[in-house]
Amino acid sequence: MKKLLLTGIIAIQASIGFSQTSQLKKSNSNKGKIFVSWGWNKGAFTHSNIHFKGNDYNFTLKGVVAKDRQTAFSLRYFNPTKITIPQYNFRIGYYINSKYSISFGFDHMKYVMKQDQTVKINGSIAGSGTDYDGNYNNNAIKLTGDFLKLEHTNGLNFLNLEVRRMDNLFNAGSLKIKNIDINVIEGIGAGVLYPKSDVTLLNYDRNDQWHVAGYGVDLVTGLNVTFFRHFFIQGEVKGGFINMPDILTTNFPDDRASQHFFFAQGNVNFGVIFKL
Repeated sequence: MKKLLLTGIIAIQASIGFSQTSQLKKSNSNKGKIFVSWGWNKGAFTHSNIHFKGNDYNFTLKGVVAKDRQTAFSLRYFNPTKITIPQYNFRIGYYINSKYSISFGFDHMKYVMKQDQTVKINGSIAGSGTDYDGNYNNNAIKLTGDFLKLEHTNGLNFLNLEVRRMDNLFNAGSLKIKNIDINVIEGIGAGVLYPKSDVTLLNYDRNDQWHVAGYGVDLVTGLNVTFFRHFFIQGEVKGGFINMPDILTTNFPDDRASQHFFFAQGNVNFGVIFKL
C-alpha cells in the first residue's frame, strides 16, 4: 500500500510538473500573436540597363550605376511629421503557429542614378529639339542633367507579403539573463513596386505620379532580440530582384522606361509583439 501511495504521489507530481511545463511552453508560444515593427534601411543596387521608349525616341542605356539616398541621422527620424523622409521599413504580421508568420511590409527605399556618369547608348532620338537627336550604336554618352535625371526617391516603394520562420537560439534560461530571448529569422517574399519617380528626360515635362511600375521578390535573414516577451530589436539582411517594365517618365501617355536589377538592404527594426 505504501509503495502504491508513493507511486501515486510521484505520478501526480510528475503530472503537475508536466502540466506547468506545458503551460509555460504554451504561454511562450508565438501562435496567434501579432507583431508590428518600424525601422530604417541602407540599400545597394546592381548596375542596370534602362530602356526609354516614346513616340519620337527608342533607346537603351547600358550598365547604369545608381545608389541609395539615406537621410543623415538626426532627430527628424523621430519627428512624426518627418518620419517618412528617411529610408524606412514598416511591417505588420501574424504568427499562424509557434514558428511561422505571414506579414505585410512597406520597404521605402530610394534609387538615385549617378549623375554625369558615362555609359553606352543604343537606339535613336528624334524631334527633341536638342543636340541629342540622332542614331546610336553602342556610343558613349555622358548622363548630364540636360539629358537625363532619374530617381525613384519618393521612393522605390516595395509593398510585399512575406512568409517568415523564427527559431529560438537562446532563451532567458540558457543565457541566465532574465527576460531576454535571442532568435534567428528567415523568410521569403514577393510584392509590387509603387514608386513616385522623378525623371527629367531631354526637354520633356516630367510625370511624377504614384504608379505601379512592376514587381519584386526577396529573401531575408536576421537576428531578433526580444525583451520581456513584448518588445524586440531586429537586425536584417535582405536582398532580391526588382523588375519595373512600366516606369512613368514624361507627360506623354505612351512614354515609358523599363529596368531590372538586384537589390540589397541592411535593416534595423524596432517592434512589439502581442496577442489581441
